[in-house]
Amino acid sequence: MDAKKIRVLLVDDHEVVRLGLKSILDRTPQIQVVGEAGAVAEAVEKAASLHPDVVVMDVRLPDGSGVDACREIRQERPQTQVIMLTSYPDDEALFASITAGAAGYFLKQTRGKEIAQAILTVSQGGSLLDPSLTQKVFERLRSPSSEAGDGWESLSDQEKKILELIAEGKTNREIAETVFLSEKTVKHYVSNILSKLNVARRSEAAAWYARHQQRGGS
Repeated sequence: MDAKKIRVLLVDDHEVVRLGLKSILDRTPQIQVVGEAGAVAEAVEKAASLHPDVVVMDVRLPDGSGVDACREIRQERPQTQVIMLTSYPDDEALFASITAGAAGYFLKQTRGKEIAQAILTVSQGGSLLDPSLTQKVFERLRSPSSEAGDGWESLSDQEKKILELIAEGKTNREIAETVFLSEKTVKHYVSNILSKLNVARRSEAAAWYARHQQRGGS
């Protein structure tokens, strides 16, 4: 039987981790590792060119968050499923991953055999997220209190500065010139800000910032 193999892209900034995962997955006949990436920009680019069925993604990457890459990949190619990997349990990262469209969330200590099984599950449209976790996300999205305090506190100083510039109506290029970063780096910051504030567009982030300021935010 010549069944179509599940195409997998591995994303982690540590080559040893990628090699370890690839070694394990190569022993699973239904899975084919078609590419590897070590950063957000590279992951998005390779996902667009390789068309993987499943991306196994590290939450933290050198040029931004794996959550940003997950969101961008899912927006461009919704049929690609993403499994997030992290070294430490983190409610914020879990929350952000679910809202970005991840189909699964695992600690790196998880056995390789379980990762392989997870890939098989999500490739068939299944989800590995506990329904109680998903319910918590929806409750938090509906909660007015999450908008005012938690989102702002979760932003880094650089993200707060960029959010302020977004609220002023500046483009990514103008923001890049103001904070002395590349336009691509600013784009990743903006994506991360949208994720943390649970909004989809810059205009919503600007409105969020305006409401925060009216409440006496600093």
